[in-house]
Amino acid sequence: MSPAESRPGPFALLDGLEGSRLAANVMHFGRILRSAGLPVGTGKVLDAVGAVREVGVTNRSDFYWALHAVFVNRRDQHDLFDQAFHIFWRDPKILERMMGIVMPEAEVAAPPPEPPSRRLLEALNRNDDSGADEEKERDREIELDAAMTASANELLQEMDFEDMSADEIARAKAAIARMSLPIAEIPTRRFRPDRRRIRVDMRATLRAALRSGGATIPLKWRRRATRLPPLVIVCDISGSMSRYTRMFLHFMHTLTNDRDRVHTFLFGTRLTNVTRHLRQRDIDVALTRVADSVEDWSGGTRIGESLKEFNRFWSRRVLGQGAVVLLISDGLDRDAGRGLHREIERLHKSCRRLIWLNPLLRFEGFEPRSQGIRSLLPFVDEFRPVHNLQSLEELIEALGRPSVRRREGMDKWLRMLA
Repeated sequence: MSPAESRPGPFALLDGLEGSRLAANVMHFGRILRSAGLPVGTGKVLDAVGAVREVGVTNRSDFYWALHAVFVNRRDQHDLFDQAFHIFWRDPKILERMMGIVMPEAEVAAPPPEPPSRRLLEALNRNDDSGADEEKERDREIELDAAMTASANELLQEMDFEDMSADEIARAKAAIARMSLPIAEIPTRRFRPDRRRIRVDMRATLRAALRSGGATIPLKWRRRATRLPPLVIVCDISGSMSRYTRMFLHFMHTLTNDRDRVHTFLFGTRLTNVTRHLRQRDIDVALTRVADSVEDWSGGTRIGESLKEFNRFWSRRVLGQGAVVLLISDGLDRDAGRGLHREIERLHKSCRRLIWLNPLLRFEGFEPRSQGIRSLLPFVDEFRPVHNLQSLEELIEALGRPSVRRREGMDKWLRMLA
């Protein structure tokens, strides 16, 4: 008998516990996670069935964490798994029909407060084995025809990252990978030879005269050399920013591999330098290493303490030669802005240009009410939204223009602080 034939099947793993029905549901749950974007294969499904057999099904918490230990291997996958688990296993119909026998003592908890992501709903609908009749199919075709009256690219450009489906997220990632960053070059202290007759290079002119014996004095010309400034990205990965973190990481990976002197830092309750990991050409390898190195995913936010650590240990290393700083955060601080005023002022004085990217600006009625936002606003040169592809392209266009220390658009926000 071959090893494959001797290995017990998934239904045999739960004999005596209505195993065939529960194992089938575990496999169906695994297919939903795979459709939603998690890397779930046959081996993980078999491991999940075995884990459920070990922990039993009388305790819902043990059942949850057994499946979590198998299906989740990165921190950014936790939220999607949590939503899928609550929808699939706590739905009243599924609970009564599929788990009523094997989990009699389990209590049905209230639904999660946050609505499920769109790609999870698509995965659930795609794995639903109930067939659609012809009338529903015709309605679906009509809806698709109506949606295509506008350009699909334009819709994708304006769509919020939070509202994207799995397919739209994949297309958005491909669009981000094609982005380039034409940051305006800045003059340096060095000079280089130039044929245009703008400035005489006296040292080169005298050397040329000595070589000719002084008979002639050929004039040499020079101009000031220019170079792309360093780009420093400081990104918030707290719980309030978790819906956008995945797309921001793809954007930062693209920038890091598009040009040199890009430094990337992530912070929640502490600061982590992930520049070396994002330099990996393979995006999957880069994100895996980032996930392993960061310990405070989707937690609280301590902006003041994180910027203090940056100013103390990294500022002199990465903010030389007119660096541009991108601060990506919603400004919601767990410490209520304690110490933030001093640290953001120091950061502003240390860089050439400080741009704050805030996804909350997508709301028309946004007002700077929290103490963290009020502490940050007086010391930023630009305040921009970042929630879709269009906002990222506008950011790239703004970085390509000559830098202005304080833009006129900031006057509105400063007046709101008064």
